[in-house]
Amino acid sequence: MAVLLLLLPLLLLLPLLLKLDLWPQLRWLLADLAFTVRALRCKRALRDRALAAAAADPESPEGGCSLAWRLTHLARERPTHTFLIHGARRFSYADAERESNRAARAFLLARGWAGGRGGSGTGSTEEGAHAAASAVGDSAAGGGTTAPALVPGATVALLLPAGPEFLWLWFGLAKAGLRTAFVPTSLRRGPLLHCLRSCCASALVLAPEFLESLEPDLPAMRAMGLHLWATGPETHLAGISNFLSEAAAQVDEPVPGYLSAPQSIMDTCLYIFTSGTTGLPKAARISHLKVLQCQGFYQLCGVHQEDVIYLALPLYHMSGSLLGIVGCLGIGATVVLKPKFSASQFWEDCQKHGVTVFQYIGELCRYLVNQPPSQAEHGHKVRLAVGSGLRPDTWERFVRRFGPLQILETYGMTEGNVATFNYTGQQGAVGRASWLYKHVFPFSLIRYDVMTGEPIRNAQGHCVATSPDEPGLLVAPVSQQSPFLGYAGAPELAQGKLLKDVFRPGDVFFNTGDLLVCDKQGFLHFHDRTGDTFRWKGENVATTEVAEVLEALDFLQEVNVYGVTVPGHEGRAGMAALALRPPQALDLVQLYVHVSDNLPPYARPRFLRLQETLATTETFKQQKVRMAAEGFDPSVLSDPLYILDQDVGAYLPLTPARFNALLSGDIRI
Repeated sequence: MAVLLLLLPLLLLLPLLLKLDLWPQLRWLLADLAFTVRALRCKRALRDRALAAAAADPESPEGGCSLAWRLTHLARERPTHTFLIHGARRFSYADAERESNRAARAFLLARGWAGGRGGSGTGSTEEGAHAAASAVGDSAAGGGTTAPALVPGATVALLLPAGPEFLWLWFGLAKAGLRTAFVPTSLRRGPLLHCLRSCCASALVLAPEFLESLEPDLPAMRAMGLHLWATGPETHLAGISNFLSEAAAQVDEPVPGYLSAPQSIMDTCLYIFTSGTTGLPKAARISHLKVLQCQGFYQLCGVHQEDVIYLALPLYHMSGSLLGIVGCLGIGATVVLKPKFSASQFWEDCQKHGVTVFQYIGELCRYLVNQPPSQAEHGHKVRLAVGSGLRPDTWERFVRRFGPLQILETYGMTEGNVATFNYTGQQGAVGRASWLYKHVFPFSLIRYDVMTGEPIRNAQGHCVATSPDEPGLLVAPVSQQSPFLGYAGAPELAQGKLLKDVFRPGDVFFNTGDLLVCDKQGFLHFHDRTGDTFRWKGENVATTEVAEVLEALDFLQEVNVYGVTVPGHEGRAGMAALALRPPQALDLVQLYVHVSDNLPPYARPRFLRLQETLATTETFKQQKVRMAAEGFDPSVLSDPLYILDQDVGAYLPLTPARFNALLSGDIRI
């Protein structure tokens, strides 16, 4: 009856709403309202957790940081419930609590903590981090190789594969009042040393299987004064001790909460490195507030504590660690942790472990739909796939083949202060821009000039909001509830990330660097990265739109579109790297007809590069910057190359002769 009373005014106003063209957005009002209520309940629950921790006895583990408090709470409330499945090993929440307590005590031993409060300080103070950095600097300056004792707030870097040990050490560091830095496992030499220096690491814990490839870097690490540990006995190198044996020697009793309780919820507790696709990785500061907020991720997605979550993402990135692991802790569910994604083993794993939720990123769903059919893909219990980066064509194929299941596409950034959720399941959208949603998670889309790389401002110097179906730069107001902490190191690293006087004098917004489109129904669609969108023939070309058109061809399995500089031409010309769907062959005639029919002249790729597989980052994002830098010179690249000859009306092999003709202006593109 109450629902009917609520709907009655809407039904009476329906003719007026249709006349004013408001119905396309209001038809989703109930879904918007339901998600807003869920979000407000989630926020209230997280606030209550923070208040309970602040009011707890500082000597008890409940008085620690949000991560320590939550794990202790789950170990008490759900001690036998399975938290982690890794291969044949299973760990309960009580196991996770005990293992992380041992790790915390081993790190505290390196801190010189003797069990008292005197001189121990608070776990996440800025002063402790600066003291640690100073100690490392003094050691390096003096040429010494003896690592100093860890101090409160010091940073310990983890160079470990996804596994239980990664989690126990991370949780243990949090309980010990030490910061953690997640180092990408592929980094070596200069980039690795840059990461360790940028976060002022005082120690490094590495996996034994990485030692051989890291041996050339060890002298520089010792010169930095790093305390070096390995997670196994397989090393006989001087100065590297076995952390796991040190932890095993400790008791598994909880440590006092005051060791990790932050002075401010805005204090940095973690560093996560950006992908470094446009330069060296940057250490994004992650606050205690963000860790607390990520505990609500799966609750917002409608996941429950009896669900089993499949996670095959790197833990050194936010999607794997903060959303996957911390999100799982937030609801007390079970996570199946796969060290490396395998499309051929995915459905067998889901059947074996009773997986109900799958977290994806980038191209994982595409890899699955490109697999040959198997018996294991039928009869599974997966009801929800949640993640980001799912393209519309893959979305449809995935649901049609593996459904019925729900896709919940999201949008977010490691260092960002805005997130969106496509809670309606609208295909191709990354979220909603309803006034209800924006009341809880505020953001705006503003007009952006691709040529200048700056937002468009009006005569008053303020930014201009976009109209429906118009691409715009996604920005979010910076506030105490949604801050931007920036990066470790020089302030210039955050240059361009903050916009001032956006809508009124003195306001500050975070610049995501992403272009989105809000359609007439209020759905948000990812358009392109500002650095990926390029101009050609005076028009803006969105790489994602061109890629979606090309992916409609049945002989293409993967497509990566980017802009390349052509001597003697302004802007950048479109180029597409292609991977064929076995056993298909490249049909240049059909491809030319298809792009001519479906793309405006300025958006048609001028160059094609045929590859066996397309290069991606470790988080399955396409390598656009590297590909653009490699260009289209046939004397440099061994891959088959093709050029669009507009006079002939066809894609032709890009031979050295045609390449020279292009440079001399004899071929018109």
